[in-house]
Amino acid sequence: MDTHGPQRPDGLGITLGEMLPLSARRHPDKPAFLFPDGSAQTFAETDARVDRLVSALARQGVGRGDRVALFALDSHRYMEVVLACAKTGAVFVPLNYRLTRPEVDVLLRRSEPVALFSDARYAGLLDGVTAAHPSLRLTITFDGPDGDYEALLATGDDVVLPVVCRDGDPFALAFTSGTTGLPKGVVQSQRMHKNMVTICLNEYRMREDDVRYCAAPTFHVSGVSGLLAGVTRGFTSLLLPQFDAATVHRFMAEDRVNAVFLVPTMISSILQLDGVDAYDYDRLELITYGAAPISPTLLRRAIDTFRCDFLQAFGAGTEAGLQSVLTPEDHRRALAGREELLRSAGRPSLGVAMRIVDEEMRDLPPGAVGEVATRSDMVMDGYLGMPEDTARAFRDGWFRAGDMGYLDEEGYLYLHGRSKDMVIRGGENIYPFEIETVLAEHPAVAQAAVVGVPDEHWGEAVRAFVTLRTGATVTAGELAEHCRGRLARYKVPRDLVLVDAMPTNASGKILKRELRLWDLPAEPVESPAPGPDAAAQPAGAR
Repeated sequence: MDTHGPQRPDGLGITLGEMLPLSARRHPDKPAFLFPDGSAQTFAETDARVDRLVSALARQGVGRGDRVALFALDSHRYMEVVLACAKTGAVFVPLNYRLTRPEVDVLLRRSEPVALFSDARYAGLLDGVTAAHPSLRLTITFDGPDGDYEALLATGDDVVLPVVCRDGDPFALAFTSGTTGLPKGVVQSQRMHKNMVTICLNEYRMREDDVRYCAAPTFHVSGVSGLLAGVTRGFTSLLLPQFDAATVHRFMAEDRVNAVFLVPTMISSILQLDGVDAYDYDRLELITYGAAPISPTLLRRAIDTFRCDFLQAFGAGTEAGLQSVLTPEDHRRALAGREELLRSAGRPSLGVAMRIVDEEMRDLPPGAVGEVATRSDMVMDGYLGMPEDTARAFRDGWFRAGDMGYLDEEGYLYLHGRSKDMVIRGGENIYPFEIETVLAEHPAVAQAAVVGVPDEHWGEAVRAFVTLRTGATVTAGELAEHCRGRLARYKVPRDLVLVDAMPTNASGKILKRELRLWDLPAEPVESPAPGPDAAAQPAGAR
């Protein structure tokens, strides 16, 4: 007697590649993508173009398991390639368009794609790429006078080919942003992306009647997930080649979008535009922010200006998707007297189990800083060709991305930066995020980034880089005095460097590895004398 019940046949589930056809049947004439000039491409048009691309790629011998690299700005053509990969089982390799040619060559050698799609603007940078990489059988330019993407599309048939992939198949090979080190190739499955989309639809409160803009570039997991969510749920996504503060603000001010996802530096850029306070923003319902911490000062100004709900999303995106969410209700609690919540990253998101652990994977009590460890269905399969790094990231069934923080008694996560960012001064652990938050609260400061630099006596010293708001002036001494009133003496930066702009990646994250290499004149601050709150011995003496 069969005591296990009926067995489900393989292949009954809905895969990521079927989401576009399903939305096209429900909303054939609805815009899937809205463009800066006001034109749009419907779900039915997008579905038909993806089917032709699938057919065209099949004629070129590109199919399941083949890797397809993209080196381009955001566009509907970029997304058509991604959606074609979702249907055929090919693996898309999104490359950061800010990379130099040597960096591109490294990633192409590691990923070995059979096809490369790019923008005409990068023709010079990619000159000779086919000869340099024998794996490439097909190179296609999206745009420009020599663009051959539309010609490739024309070779495809208007037929609907079956989706042949499964949830466990690899869908993307994405390289980490490398803000603290060299990029790793992250193997992402169809299941990982489908779960990220499903959870984001819930946590970001997405609806079919939305018109949303996601500023994260498509080569970043947050960007492609935001667009895949629109395809899946059937709402309209504004597509811009790159973030432009004035353009995004125009769509917000003209009531043409009801929700946006922005990095804090982008929010700051919009708030510095002339006349930003003169609009009502009647249609704007939600601003989701993430990818980097936001200062409470900047957040309060944004809330006062846009008068909409705010939601913070924290994730280990490339490797583990969404981790925690500070909801609109949490923001309202903060404004009603629980202001400390604005410093948190919220509570674990739907489907995420979270712990704070020490180096031996032992749980730490509320308030104790340790490493964030999570389990969910949004976790990567591993790092390409890096078994030791994969083993280090996974331990006892838990994933660790190197983020440091603590949970309070209510389960809110408070981040303290990356484990690699931590500064050890005289045996004392210093978490840069704490200092960055204090600096960002100064009215003259637009951005702050803190790194550790070698120090003969203390082992490491704290160096802070600061950009100022438009028209603001401040001295290093004034900033140091601001810090002294809010931080223990050993945490006050030894050096303060005023810079015009921070080095960032395309996602808006500050590249601290580059800041550590900058040889710029720093205005020294008087060193704190040893005291009860300062480390009195060199590192390692305890």
